[in-house]
This record gives sequence, structure tokens and C-alpha cells, in this order.
Amino acid sequence: MRARDTLPAVDEHFIVEGSRVEAIAGRLVVTPPANEPHGEMHLDLGYVIRAHLAPGYKGAIDMLTRTGHDSDFAPDASVYPAERDPATGGRKLEELAFEVSDGQPVSAVSDKARELVRRGVRRVFCIVVGQRRVLEWSPPTDAWGTMHLDAVIDDRCFVRPLPIAALLGAAAADEAVVDALRARNHPALEALRREGREEGREEGREEGREEGREEGREALAGAVLASLAARGLAPTADEEARIRAERSYATLTRWVAAAAVAASVRDVLER
Repeated sequence: MRARDTLPAVDEHFIVEGSRVEAIAGRLVVTPPANEPHGEMHLDLGYVIRAHLAPGYKGAIDMLTRTGHDSDFAPDASVYPAERDPATGGRKLEELAFEVSDGQPVSAVSDKARELVRRGVRRVFCIVVGQRRVLEWSPPTDAWGTMHLDAVIDDRCFVRPLPIAALLGAAAADEAVVDALRARNHPALEALRREGREEGREEGREEGREEGREEGREALAGAVLASLAARGLAPTADEEARIRAERSYATLTRWVAAAAVAASVRDVLER
């Protein structure tokens, strides 16, 4: 291969956009459409990656990358700097690349991984749909290594580590996306937080008002009973229960006034 500084720009292509042919190390390879599991994985992969992008990075699906003079192919997903290449004015090389493999030997994507790493891509991953595995390419061993299901992809391209489980299941993907949007202080989540806080404050204010009203009623009922007791008028159990259960401020206020002058408890309750 020629020296790195003589390589064509990453977005200088000889493969026609939209064709189902890629060039890998001089070989033309037909890329057939995806079946259902493979296609669903493409959707989930873009969904999760987009939410996790750190400031200064962009993501793409099926974007052609020129890795060499005789290689021009599209990783299933790519993460690359948003800043343009100052030398070419085009895009910069991706830092992360993802491949989705379904019904084909993992070795079929190994050549792509080698080409991407040789061009300068920092990390290359492969999601094996049928086996529910996520692999990462290891340049020192020139082979794939399996990532544990509890592991994460911790990388500067992401606003928070991307859980491996989020690449293999819809429920985990949704949870990871929410966590990532929260880490990015996404305006939509911030609006929901503000709405929740406002609802909580309003509920708190209403609870406070109700507690205040209840305390006020209790105080008025106590004043009625205290006034009666001061005058030697003792209500029956039923009369006392009625006074304590009264919910009307207006009624309790009348009873307070009446208790100071009425001849009996009955007279008070008839006011």
C-alpha cells in the first residue's frame, strides 16, 4: 500500500452511492438487502448511537468510507468528528465503526475491520445478531474479541458509556437512550423535569393549603369547646363529635360567638 499521506480523502469515492457493491482491498463485494433481524438491528443501532453522541461528534448509517486506493465501502454505522477536515474541506475519518453480521461468518467482516483500522479508525465493533454477541476488533491480535454483556463502550465519542446490552435488546436500548439524553441535558427531558417539579410544587402548595385549612377548623372547634367549658357548659359525646366534625368555617365562627353567650350547648348548635 502507498504511504498514508498519499491516500485519497475518506469521502473521495469510486463506488457509486446507492449501489449494492463495495470494494474491499481490490475485491468487489455485493451487499444484499437485510432480512428482518438484521434490518431491525440497523434501526436500533442508529437509535442508540445517535442518543449517545458527545458534543463535537456526528453519526451515520451506511456511509461510504475510502480506506485505501482499492477500498471503498460503508460500515453499517459510523461515528466521526463534526469538524471538517481543514486540508480537504470534507469530513474527517470516523473514530468508531460498527458492523452488523447475520447469517454470515464473522470472518466476512474481518477484512473490513483490518481496512478501517489500517486507515486510522480507532475502534471497530461487530454485532452478531443470531448469537447475540458484540465483538471488538483487536489490532494487536488481528482478531475479534467478545465483549461481556455487562460491559460498556466507554469512549470520548459518547456522552456516557454505551451499554453492550443496549445493542442487543429494545428495552435496554430505550433505557440507555433515556440515560444518554439525560446526560446530554436534552431540552425535552429538561422540560419534563421542569413540568414535574412544577406539578410537585403545586401539589405541595395544595397540600399545604389543605393542611392549613384543617388546622384552622380544628382551632375553631377547639375554641367553641373551650368557651363552653369556661362557662360550665358540657357537651354530650355526640355534640362534641359534631363540633369537631364540622367542616364549615362560617358555621364554626358562628358557634365561637354563640358559645360566649348561649344558655346551652343546644342553643349554640342551633345557630
